[in-house]
Amino acid sequence: MRLSARVFCNTALILSLTALSGCGLFSQADTRYDPAPLTDYAAKLGVSTLWSAPIGSGGGYEFAAHVVGDNVYAATPSGAVTSLALSSGAVRWRADLGKLAAGVGSDGQTTAVVATDGMVIALDARGVEKWRSQASSSVSIPPVVGQGVVVVRSTDYRIQAFDAASGEPRWNIQRPGPALALRTSIQMIIVENVVISGLPSGRLLVIDARTGTVRWEGSVSASQGASDLERINDVVGAPLAAGPVLCGASYQGRIVCFDVAQGGRALWEQKFSSATGMTGDAQQIYAANQRDVVYAFALSDGHEVWSQKALLNRRLSTPAVIQDAVAVGDYQGYIHFLSRRDGHLLGRLQVGGGPITSPLIATPQGVLVQTSDGKLLLIGVR
Repeated sequence: MRLSARVFCNTALILSLTALSGCGLFSQADTRYDPAPLTDYAAKLGVSTLWSAPIGSGGGYEFAAHVVGDNVYAATPSGAVTSLALSSGAVRWRADLGKLAAGVGSDGQTTAVVATDGMVIALDARGVEKWRSQASSSVSIPPVVGQGVVVVRSTDYRIQAFDAASGEPRWNIQRPGPALALRTSIQMIIVENVVISGLPSGRLLVIDARTGTVRWEGSVSASQGASDLERINDVVGAPLAAGPVLCGASYQGRIVCFDVAQGGRALWEQKFSSATGMTGDAQQIYAANQRDVVYAFALSDGHEVWSQKALLNRRLSTPAVIQDAVAVGDYQGYIHFLSRRDGHLLGRLQVGGGPITSPLIATPQGVLVQTSDGKLLLIGVR
């Protein structure tokens, strides 16, 4: 078995989803796992590129654009960090910081990225470097910024907060981790005054952003199977917070929604395996499973509303909700738009640049797409 992977702390092996394709989970000799061909259909949604901007070189799961008001912040592995106007794509500032491993997080005043050596780098509102602080190990998911802290999750399963003004360490939390973990689209979020993070152990943590106190911890899934590969059950994508409801999705596990106002009791669960996570609106959760069948589940009770198999095995990105559509990117650089109501295909647009691995970002003006070759695009719908 050939694995494209790295070793951290002598225990944690970070596996890319591409590597898993050679591990028997997606056998290349079995045509069941071939990507579905694109078919012709009558488009019912007008989609177009509103603007496109080069933001550096490269891309990947570890990089996601972030929006604060009319500001878009983006970073690439080449070291470029860029602030753009959401309305026009005009560059407001740009910094070149050397090779980066993850980015970007911002609250509009402090923008943070992480270098390949685990150095956390913070920039001010003008793109001028403020400070550098060392994480406990390498970092492979974007940092989050808010409530006066910059928070990173490192590959030794430690969540660390640094003071946003000075870079001084504020708090850190560590949980035991499995031998193997996925390298895929994973994000933390800050909601009000808490940091919410999934872990490779299949757990969700809700942490006070200012003190580091763990307010709640719950299990999305538990590892099963005889081998380390079979026991992978990372919480993937970003947690979904909708009022008192908190939801998480895991690989080889479940989608679960909890009521954190009622002690974190599970409201519902669905057996599910996602490689890239979910998104949602006030009524439904949307996620592609391990085979890239897209599902909608009712947020209230978890019942299946619809499923769409037309994009089978097309290596879909984390989805985004935009107007009446759910958007997903695929391995050929297409953005597909599905109906939120019943899942039928509404339209598609090829943006190029290789596989879409960064999560799609919904904004009031359209969907932000970061391509694998270092471009950022805003796709509008009408």
